[in-house]
Amino acid sequence: MEFFVKEDSIVRKIWGKSDTVLFIFAGSAAEFALNKAVDWLYFTGKLPADPIGRLFSTVNYAKQIIFAKNEDALQTIDHINFIHKAIEGKRGYAIPDWAYRDVLYMLIHYSIAAFELLERKLTDAEKEEVHNVFYRTGARMQLKDLPVNYKAWLISRDQHLDNDLQNTKHTVDLFKQYKKNLGAVRYRILVESQLLVVPDKVKKLLDFRRFSLLTPAVPVYKLTRLLNLDTFIRDIVLPSAYKKEIKELDVVT
Repeated sequence: MEFFVKEDSIVRKIWGKSDTVLFIFAGSAAEFALNKAVDWLYFTGKLPADPIGRLFSTVNYAKQIIFAKNEDALQTIDHINFIHKAIEGKRGYAIPDWAYRDVLYMLIHYSIAAFELLERKLTDAEKEEVHNVFYRTGARMQLKDLPVNYKAWLISRDQHLDNDLQNTKHTVDLFKQYKKNLGAVRYRILVESQLLVVPDKVKKLLDFRRFSLLTPAVPVYKLTRLLNLDTFIRDIVLPSAYKKEIKELDVVT
């Protein structure tokens, strides 16, 4: 049986643990709020109305690609393409290729950053594997000008950070929605978590401080994982309404 992502791939290990995935999307939530194309999600109204629900919807799509048979993964990618084309038709013009690339770039960056925060440094070959999975996803979506390897991606990634991000009214509103949906305490935890993984450019645009207050707690959290207490901690700090969805994020035990 052929899978889209090999069963022994580091990408499956990264995306198989709920806490790693949550850090991926904490970072992505910060950076995507700055993206110049974020107005597309305001066109549908789904992101500002339910940002946490959209998080789990996106996670499910990603897992349907990463943990699926090759044919099923390709069908999921095609379905994602179909959804976006329908939105483009309703709005009357196309989502630019650079906006699609930016989303793939976020998934690459935060997959690496989250795993290295909670586990260990990735090897060059493992980073190349992360890039390759999302490169093939983008290629199936028929995106243009995709960097063909991790080294080329690093250059393109820096260009994206310089050219495609800005703090707008949508940025401000999205963070208001994050706070409204999470509550003040959990929102503060979200921001401190974002500080652990976002690039300096993102911190500057969001007027974040450079260092996270959670930095000293990371080694302690790693210890709780060894003692199997991490689930208990996540139940405390994350919304109870999403306990079932959070538990289902764990694929690799």
